Amino acid sequence: MAGSWGSSCATERVGYITRVQSFSACHRLHSIHLSNEENKKVYGKCNNPNGHGHNYKVEVTVRGKVSSGTSDVIMTQLDHKNLDKDVPYFDTVVSTTENLAVYIWINMVKLLPPNLLYEIKIHETDKNIVVYRGE
Repeated sequence: MAGSWGSSCATERVGYITRVQSFSACHRLHSIHLSNEENKKVYGKCNNPNGHGHNYKVEVTVRGKVSSGTSDVIMTQLDHKNLDKDVPYFDTVVSTTENLAVYIWINMVKLLPPNLLYEIKIHETDKNIVVYRGE
């Protein structure tokens, strides 16, 4: 069928598939490269020594077909965790949502065929959304 998926026509279409996953985690915005005073100034209430939590919603978009279990593997590593204490990546990286998107990207790329992953979108809150495309 001309123009259908898998066709080698010059008018080949690219499809994007998005899988939505959710997880809950806590974190503290705190850089080991700043003093306590500088951290408080830069991160404000998000630098609370006891941390704070979010119910994250993550959208993983690929170009083409993806196994439904792929994003489950990554979210399980994060769900109900303290990102700063339970995820070694954040030992030296501040656990901002931007850096969380990079972490998810790095780990998803390992599980998917080359050039399949298109975008990671994280809803930290209803008003804060981060998009990362591997740049």
